[in-house]
Amino acid sequence: MSKLRLSLICLSILLGVFSCKPGKKDQNDSAEKKWVGTWSTAPQLVEPRNMPPEPGLTNNTLRQVVAVSIGGDELRLKLTNEFSKSQLEINAVQIAVSKDSSAIDESTAKMLKFDGNQSVTIAGGEAVYSDPIQFNLEDRMRLAITISYGQTPADLTGHPGSRTTSYILEGQNSQSNADFTTAVKTDHWYTINTIGVKRDESAAAVAIIGNSITDGRGSGTNKQNRWPDILSQELLKNPETENIGVLNMGIGGNAVLRGGLGPTALDRFERDILQQNGVKWLIIMEGVNDLGGTPDSTAAFEVAKGLISAYQQMIEKAHKEGIKVYGGTITPIDQSFYYKDYREAARQKVNSWIRNSGEFDAVIDFDKAVRNPDNPSVIQENAHDGDYLHPNEYGYEIMGKAVDPELFQSEE
Repeated sequence: MSKLRLSLICLSILLGVFSCKPGKKDQNDSAEKKWVGTWSTAPQLVEPRNMPPEPGLTNNTLRQVVAVSIGGDELRLKLTNEFSKSQLEINAVQIAVSKDSSAIDESTAKMLKFDGNQSVTIAGGEAVYSDPIQFNLEDRMRLAITISYGQTPADLTGHPGSRTTSYILEGQNSQSNADFTTAVKTDHWYTINTIGVKRDESAAAVAIIGNSITDGRGSGTNKQNRWPDILSQELLKNPETENIGVLNMGIGGNAVLRGGLGPTALDRFERDILQQNGVKWLIIMEGVNDLGGTPDSTAAFEVAKGLISAYQQMIEKAHKEGIKVYGGTITPIDQSFYYKDYREAARQKVNSWIRNSGEFDAVIDFDKAVRNPDNPSVIQENAHDGDYLHPNEYGYEIMGKAVDPELFQSEE
């Protein structure tokens, strides 16, 4: 109930028929619920090698599967064409519970609308939200999003590192086709960006900005076991954190300062973190790609200083929005293709600042969690996927469980 409405009610009850207590909302007041992110992925311009295979998206239908974090009974979907120069035509979008592979539970299928229309055209550089829809979305549910496309841009917006198989079926308006067994497979996402659910005021989300280690390189395809997925599972086990959404905003090959794949962490911070719904916490776990591209000691230590400055900028911006910021240490690089003595020294400098500066609201020591205790500059032998840089499925389990759930418990 708004303060204005509350004041009017109080003024109208001159004889004191009932007491008027500020702060108590009508149980039917929509303000009791808010939008909270349950799933998101960081969009970028899709590189040529990650474009959809034949037959492509134009005049065809794409089924994509995502695993949400928290559930709800009302949701909306954000679609994006932000990195494209021309418009994107969408004929229809259907959501349904994903059963296995490309199969869906047909009894759960619902069509989304956009300003009351089944179709929507998204201008280049823009994104749109669907109208809210009632849907029984359960915690960690796998949701199939099936999009029927019209004309699509030559330059697509998407997320190449999905670690999840998508299915392209020839023909428009095939979204209601339950049988996608003949579809062409591709392990990328296109167009989809964010799913929000309506939850009560106690719900919130943690957003994670990172690179391929957050994006999940080395995790199992279609297993949904990146370290943010493990974190989501752990939070759901605890009654005090079971209403916390987890948003994975990692991009493989991403950098904080310059270069890399996709917009830098600084450039995408506003959209990927601050504009997300219901974010109360932020985990920053990024910087290894910046260090890994340095040619000498001088450059490495300049980048280390730049990373520290960037972290401070992100902390300041997040704090202004009431978001707590947790610093994740950079995991080992020794024996990987990134290793040089001067890069390792710069990594240690950055990690020392993360641990000891006091700038972060808390520190999550991923480096300590996955390193070999007998050789701390190297990742555990059974925790990497063969390159001594990216964790494997076991390594991601260690990382996800290294995050203390108490960091996300409400302060009374």
